[in-house]
Amino acid sequence: MVDDNQAPPRNGEGDRAKHGGGVLSASAKAFAVAKRERRSGNLPEVLIWRELRKRPGGYKFRRQHPLGNFVLDFVCLERRLAIEIDGISHDMGDRPERDAKRNIVLSERGFRLLRIPARDVLADLEAALLGIVAACDAQTPRHHQPLAGGPPPRSGEVF
Repeated sequence: MVDDNQAPPRNGEGDRAKHGGGVLSASAKAFAVAKRERRSGNLPEVLIWRELRKRPGGYKFRRQHPLGNFVLDFVCLERRLAIEIDGISHDMGDRPERDAKRNIVLSERGFRLLRIPARDVLADLEAALLGIVAACDAQTPRHHQPLAGGPPPRSGEVF
């Protein structure tokens, strides 16, 4: 039961046990994998993260973010943009089929997926960052800024 004095959470926000989580919910296994992956990291991901944490273009990014049964390398939740740094293993075995299924699930949740080959990050980091910012600019924001004189933003929606 939701307290009458408190606004109900938006889709994907709030306590998973009470509200079901919504589009941003993740499995316990995905949380565990994300935690482990944050401690490790390959060189292209480390290089990109050093720059993304500086908020290029004014966008906030998260690293190793769990979503459903997946863990996204990087994500901009404001623009619903997921960024994957793909090594050579993504071209082998059943990975292309798994990646295609992942794309479908993410698009059903309202996310656009940007795949960047790891070799491109190592060859030209600046170009990779410009591509990420351009992809964020191309996506429409999930929540629009309130009109002047409108209600104040909810907690966590600082503009």
